[in-house]
Amino acid sequence: MAKKRGRKKPSPRETPEERKARLRKILIAKRDEILKEAKEEIGKFIRGENKELVETALDDGDWSVADLAEDLNLRKLTAHKERLNRIDEALRKLEDGTYGICEDCGAEISEERLKLIPFAIYCVECLEHREKLEEMEREF
Repeated sequence: MAKKRGRKKPSPRETPEERKARLRKILIAKRDEILKEAKEEIGKFIRGENKELVETALDDGDWSVADLAEDLNLRKLTAHKERLNRIDEALRKLEDGTYGICEDCGAEISEERLKLIPFAIYCVECLEHREKLEEMEREF
């Protein structure tokens, strides 16, 4: 009897425990990445990398550039904090067994979406609906 070549055995389905461990690892890696970026931003702020801009500011335009650079650094730190909070919430949901469930409709969020945004709280359809509502609210 000849062996069939080119056929791969299908991989066994992931158990719920394996999925939970894999997702937890992804979320923690993402959190570590964001923490590293935040530490770098804080280090720049503490070292006063924008201090040179302040020390050499000669006119209002220079001061505007220095203020803008500082505002951008603070916005980056705020964005990092928000993402860390969402990751911590996703880790809590993972432990509670509610991870990957859309907060609006209660449907499961697709694996593809969770791979891209592991801390997603809405399915694509609900997110699009929310974005349309926000856009309509801005128009009025």
